[in-house]
Amino acid sequence: MEYKTPLFMWLGVVAALFWGLDYWKIFLRSPLFFPQQKSTSLLIRKACRILLFLVGLAGWAYLSYALMQPRKAQKFTPSNIEVNDIILCIDVSRSMLAEDIKPNRLEVAKQRIRDFVKLRPTDRISVVIFSEKVFTLLPLTTDPALVDQVLSEISIGYLGSGTNIGDGLALSVARAVNSDTKNKVVILLTDGVANVGTLTPIQAAEEAKKYGIKVYTIGLGTDDDAKIPVGNGIFGTQYQLIPGGSIDYKTLKEISDMTGGKFYPAKSNGALKEILDDIQNLEKTEIKVNHKIVYDEQFYSFLLLGVCLIFGVEFLRRILLRDVA
Repeated sequence: MEYKTPLFMWLGVVAALFWGLDYWKIFLRSPLFFPQQKSTSLLIRKACRILLFLVGLAGWAYLSYALMQPRKAQKFTPSNIEVNDIILCIDVSRSMLAEDIKPNRLEVAKQRIRDFVKLRPTDRISVVIFSEKVFTLLPLTTDPALVDQVLSEISIGYLGSGTNIGDGLALSVARAVNSDTKNKVVILLTDGVANVGTLTPIQAAEEAKKYGIKVYTIGLGTDDDAKIPVGNGIFGTQYQLIPGGSIDYKTLKEISDMTGGKFYPAKSNGALKEILDDIQNLEKTEIKVNHKIVYDEQFYSFLLLGVCLIFGVEFLRRILLRDVA
């Protein structure tokens, strides 16, 4: 509960004070008279006077409270909010299990992207994943908790083998095109080279450029040979060796240059954090929010009750007590 005009309460208090002085005729000299009524009638009359006075005070209390204009905030209706659409296009091919960045590339990517998203609670986020096939894991949403949960649950294995960068980027662009938001960004993270798909990465980038969608590209992985776990054997976990430096930096840079984005090589956990921090700063927009608060005005009922009690007391005072002077 909040009060729009709390100091107005004192107007009611002062009015109640003057009413009480008049009610008990404090400043009037009582004339000398001889009561012709029985003592019982006098006691009843006095009791009625006291009762009416208390009811009158209650009326003035309600009126004083109403003058404070009590109200409850029901809801906030935001308007004029400018948001970004950010589509996270994440490689989930098997090579993302490589352990050259501990614990592995995918887990590092997930954690750093989750940290990035937490700093953008007003933006709409979508998650697209790709390997051989591409899939929209999460359409555009403004629910940070849902985005965080979806990112934490990304896994590898159900989209086949291969690295379909072109179709993954194209699907991300399609998600952005259907939005009315002005600023649209794709963050493409991969650790390999496009080797399957209907569209080439450059063809997909041309579509992004056509619709004014910036693409930030991140190549995740070191230049050293890396190991991928492939199962358990007699001597423990079995690994497959993949050559280092297998990321198509040239194509990733061309994509970002074409679309007005930026290319980043991420060769460590710390480097990926710095990259996402840089993107965070580049895409930081000043958001002007005007909140209109919808109130439930409470003073009407108190005002009505107070006025009714005061008028009721004044009416009975004149009828029962014949108190007119």
